[in-house]
Amino acid sequence: MASAMLNGAECLKLTRGLGFSGSNLHGRNFPKFGLVSSFGCSKAATVSMTPKCSLSASRPASQPRFIQHKKEAFWFYRFLSIVYDHIINPGHWTEDMRDEALEPADLNNRNMIVVDVGGGTGFTTLGIVKHVDAKNVTILDQSPHQLAKAKKKEALKDCKIIEGDAEDLPFRTDYADRYVSAGSIEYWPDPQRGIKEAYRVLKLGGKACIIGPVYPTFWLSRFFADVWMLFPKEEEYIQWFKNAGFKDVQLKRIGPKWYRGVRRHGLIMGCSVTGVKPYSGDSPLQLGPKEEDVSKPINPLVFLYRFILGAMAATYYVLVPIYMWIKDQIVPKGQPI
Repeated sequence: MASAMLNGAECLKLTRGLGFSGSNLHGRNFPKFGLVSSFGCSKAATVSMTPKCSLSASRPASQPRFIQHKKEAFWFYRFLSIVYDHIINPGHWTEDMRDEALEPADLNNRNMIVVDVGGGTGFTTLGIVKHVDAKNVTILDQSPHQLAKAKKKEALKDCKIIEGDAEDLPFRTDYADRYVSAGSIEYWPDPQRGIKEAYRVLKLGGKACIIGPVYPTFWLSRFFADVWMLFPKEEEYIQWFKNAGFKDVQLKRIGPKWYRGVRRHGLIMGCSVTGVKPYSGDSPLQLGPKEEDVSKPINPLVFLYRFILGAMAATYYVLVPIYMWIKDQIVPKGQPI
């Protein structure tokens, strides 16, 4: 599969003054960096970097991200949960992609305690329980409608399934061996807070694995990404992990078999980022008040307006994989699409 996003042949290690060679990004969305790279790796592209860039605000005025909001996301999934496994996953999050993305999490012991944050319908959890006993896995999500789908899956019947908030996890400090979150960060109003929580709940030496989208390079996809929800840049993921206190932070690019390594559209699942907790206890990072107070009332008309625009952007991203699949069938192999 195109988990390397570069035909499985590229391995990048980027340090101070990073750059991307052959990444199809052409430097459009990154500051100017110098290059340190090595090639000939057999596994997917892996990136380790110390970015020298200012990160974007959680929701800049130019990027309204109508579904990067807990209440909007709740109602969005109230309807999407009906078809999520049949409509979204085939285009953006296949079983092959899932298994490739989970590989860096090192799920190498069936007795590990694992939390799957934003686990939704349990699609990612199905990949986790291939390696870890279901009784040791907890699925957490804010959507009861998504979790209802997970409860119906036989392989997950022994998992603990709870409602909760990724930015305020109901687990004690130093609780889990592995923290996994796939396709959830794009809805977090404050992603840095969510990653700080990942650090807190892990045991010493535990590993966090966050899987999510990457900011597109194609102008129309950038527009809809900004309207819809959070599509972080690769260096933002890395910086959030480092800020929280994680060490050995790595980024692995993932994509469907037919995506040919082109990162123009920023699919909902574009990378898998991992980091190791070096010390027990809470994260050293200090944060202010939460970005979003879910208890505050929202104007119903504003809510409806935001929801409709967000749903329109979501429709675009449902169509993107279909468009790319058709191009893959038409454009000669070896040429970017």
